[in-house]
Amino acid sequence: MSFAVPDSVRPVRDAVYAFMTERVEPAEPVLHAGGPEAAAVLDELRAQAKKEGLWALGHPRELGGGGLPFLDYVYVNEVQGRSEYGQLALGTYTLQDSLMLHEHASPGQRERYLEPLVRGDISPSFAMTEPSVSSSDPTQITTSAVLDGDEWVINGHKWFTTGASRAAYTTVMCRTEPDAPPHRAFSMILVPTDTPGYTIVRETPVLGLDGAHCEVRYEDVRVPAANLLGPRGQGFVIAQKRLGPGRIFHCMRWLGQAQRAFDLMCRRLHERAAFGEPLAAKQLMRQHVFDSYTEIQSARLLTLHAAGVVDSAPGAQARVEIGAIKVVGARMLHNVIDRAIQVYGAAGLTPDTPLDRMYRHARAGRIYDGPDEVHVDSVGRRILGTYAAGGSWEFGLR
Repeated sequence: MSFAVPDSVRPVRDAVYAFMTERVEPAEPVLHAGGPEAAAVLDELRAQAKKEGLWALGHPRELGGGGLPFLDYVYVNEVQGRSEYGQLALGTYTLQDSLMLHEHASPGQRERYLEPLVRGDISPSFAMTEPSVSSSDPTQITTSAVLDGDEWVINGHKWFTTGASRAAYTTVMCRTEPDAPPHRAFSMILVPTDTPGYTIVRETPVLGLDGAHCEVRYEDVRVPAANLLGPRGQGFVIAQKRLGPGRIFHCMRWLGQAQRAFDLMCRRLHERAAFGEPLAAKQLMRQHVFDSYTEIQSARLLTLHAAGVVDSAPGAQARVEIGAIKVVGARMLHNVIDRAIQVYGAAGLTPDTPLDRMYRHARAGRIYDGPDEVHVDSVGRRILGTYAAGGSWEFGLR
């Protein structure tokens, strides 16, 4: 495996890089501010992306997307990840939900939700986490759905439902089979956000950032029985299929953010002087460069490896590879941004650079989609299980 971008991917990667650095990143101050002006700027960016053939590159071709293979998409998603607005501007914000619907949705669900998602006409949201139970053990989820005639009646309390305030619908994981074994007790149900009883309590700030992480109550929410996504009792299976690739997508984008922070740090080291010489001449500053370089490259190789496993064996769970990069990628991102802030000094703590927002987003990465501790334990348990069964763990691509 090589770090080099394949020749077949280079043109589209370069085009996405130019789009991000020349249009999306300069627009960030307006986008951060929100409001009508931000919405207009984002709409214009999305229109430009569609016009230039850069829209929804990771979506399957049969859905109207670019059809990039999973491994190729790593290289593109990396540069798209330089800005938190890259997904929105380039139409990949919906990718996890589009893939989930593509595999499990009924014909009616595909027409109502999937096709508009890929076009960017509507936004999705996904509700799994609950404030009253530990999310590291989702078998404790208490939100319930009871079939009453030809309707599901949903009651419960969710939070960190990302994007619910702008979403057309929420995919809700809820307990539908109370007498079944824990991992067969849950189902996925599609709930339009304008359904009576669906109430957004608040958008929960994350480390001071408003990121549309919503707390939502479901009080006798009634939706048609046909809104069940996939078979009853298959909620865990569907969730894992959604979250696995999603964790790789996170790691891809984290590489782009880390590269941006690394660029800022290295340029600052040449621009700033102290005690009669550039900061780049200081050994301790070079240590920051060394540590960041090695961590980024290590995380990149692990991410390419995980994507390669998924790409070469469709349907492979790749749980060890995905769990490993989720932990290593989040730690890498935090460390690289932290060093860049240290190099910038007081300026790094202010909105004068992108680093203050990036740092707060990076810290959240060690918690969402499963905290580090859960993934560390899972990876160690699976590898040791291979040895317990008389095998050994191979580090090459499967």
